[in-house]
This record gives sequence, C-alpha cells and structure tokens, in this order.
Amino acid sequence: MAFSDTIVQLRTSARLSQQAVADSLKMARATYAGLEADRRAPNLTEINGLAALYQVSAADLIEGNIPTIGDEVPAITFEPRNDLEPRKIVKTDPEKLREVLLYILDKIGAKPNVGETVLYKLLYFIDFDYYEKYGQSITGLSYVRNHFGPTPRAQTFSGVVEAMKKAKQLEVLETPYFNHLQKKYLPTIKPELTHLSAQELQHIDDELARLGDKSATELSDLSHKDTPWIVTKENQPIDYQFAMYRSALTSVREFEDEL
Repeated sequence: MAFSDTIVQLRTSARLSQQAVADSLKMARATYAGLEADRRAPNLTEINGLAALYQVSAADLIEGNIPTIGDEVPAITFEPRNDLEPRKIVKTDPEKLREVLLYILDKIGAKPNVGETVLYKLLYFIDFDYYEKYGQSITGLSYVRNHFGPTPRAQTFSGVVEAMKKAKQLEVLETPYFNHLQKKYLPTIKPELTHLSAQELQHIDDELARLGDKSATELSDLSHKDTPWIVTKENQPIDYQFAMYRSALTSVREFEDEL
C-alpha cells in the first residue's frame, strides 16, 4: 500500500481531520494534504512525527505494515489490575498551587525556554508522575487534552494566577522568543513552602532536573506519547487513572526485579 494511502487510512480510523494532523506536525493543512494526495514524498521529520502520532514504528509506516489498515482502530482497553487501590484526586487547593508555581518559577522561571507552554507541560508531568508513583496529584489541577498536549483547566489555573498578580506575587510578561512572543511567568516573592511535604518537594526537584531544560516542542512531543493523553478525546479532561497504564516511554515507576 502506498504511503499516501496508509496515512489516509490511519487518519480516518483515528477520526482526525487533516487540520488536526497538520497541527500535530506543526505544518499548514495544505502542506500535509500534499502527502495524502501523493504530490510529494515525506521527509524524515514528517515520517517520525506521523509514527509518533499513530504510535507505530517509522518502518511499519513506510512499508504500510499497519495491522489496523482497512479497519477502524479499536478502542484501547485495559485489563483490570488487582494491585491498584481506588484513587481520589483532591480538589485543587489554591494556596498549594500558588506555592508550587512560586517554587517552580523561582527555580527555572528565568530560563529562556520556560514560557507558558513549558510551564503547562511541567505541571502536567509533575502531577501525573506523582500520581503514578504515590496515587495523588500534588496540585489537584484538572488537565484537558488539546492538539499541543495537556493544559490545566483554564478557570482554576487562571484564577490563581490572577490572584497572585493582584497580590504582586507574580508578573506575567510577553517577551520576544525566536520568531514569536513568549508568555513568561516571573515570581516577585520567594515561596514559603508551608503546604508542600518533603516528598512533594523532592519529586518536583526531580521533575525539574529531568524536564526543566526541554523546549516546548520537546515536552509537547513527550506528552503525545503518554497514555493518559493518547486515550483521551479532544478537549476532554484527562483521567489521572490512566497514568497507571503508561508504557515504558513515559512511566516513572520503579519496579523490583523478579527473582
């Protein structure tokens, strides 16, 4: 099967529009449409981007060796796991979220790569990685799936940010960054850390060390490989429980070796 036919089949089965796929590849819809119409050959970046989007290998994508070609992609299902206890997400504590924001921004907010998009993705991985390891979210934020990765629910996040701005604890600026304006969040006070445990602070430190130097594109790409994002429908809240079914690509749990 031709490459153009393969990507049409995959997109149709995944119920995605050409615009949605083009957005994920960071190109114009007309440019992507040229691939489906076989008007041009894909480059390596496009092949890798499509392979990541559909969770297949680049080799299988090129060869058309896709098991679901011609059929609808089956819904992802999970076998029940007896080792999991019911988990409950605590409602967002504005004061705790304030401390988390101040702590993150005090450590890395001034880095050139850390704009709003990077901050959103760092919060997502901090919360979902903590949930995977300990069964709770640190901030209690709810995250929504969009084309560019998970983002915190606007009403809750924006409410805390606006309160911090009014209290002169935070400045939000738009600064030039390459060929666009970057929204940066800069703290004006130090965090007091009365609402965060030592375990939570250590987890945040580990996450910032692992992810804090990555670009917005790198973090968005990583989130697109994360099971909670993959299985959630567009513009819907992402269920924390899916963090327990992550693949090796994004899982952060450490398992004991079998004897």
